[in-house]
Amino acid sequence: MRYLMLALALLLATPVVAQDMLPPAPYAYKQLPDPAQEAKAQALMETLRCLKCQSQAISDSDAPMAGDMRHQVRTRIAAGEDPEAIRQWLIERYGDYVSYAPQVKPITWPLFAAPLLFLALAALLLRKRFRRSTNSGDRA
Repeated sequence: MRYLMLALALLLATPVVAQDMLPPAPYAYKQLPDPAQEAKAQALMETLRCLKCQSQAISDSDAPMAGDMRHQVRTRIAAGEDPEAIRQWLIERYGDYVSYAPQVKPITWPLFAAPLLFLALAALLLRKRFRRSTNSGDRA
């Protein structure tokens, strides 16, 4: 029974091990021949977050997933695609977390509005506090 469990564990772990053994995508570590296209790709890659690393841009990450994302960016830039269209494609594929530039959507607008509301509340409380202190200072 012990050997059966060990064999089952090895069988289930094989795809995970095999994934990291794949060779990197062609443009994961190779720059584009056209310097202008490579500059566009680098600028875009610095604004995209690696999903495996902790808040590291895909341009700086050595994770296999970041290499695949760099390959996708460079391949699409070389094909003449607009960097913003590539960003949107990656957001559709991986979610909003992939971009360092969050978008205002119905679900995210409270994140943008909350700091303004807190500042207004703080200003209101400070105004009341200073009003009370000046009124009590006049009476003495």
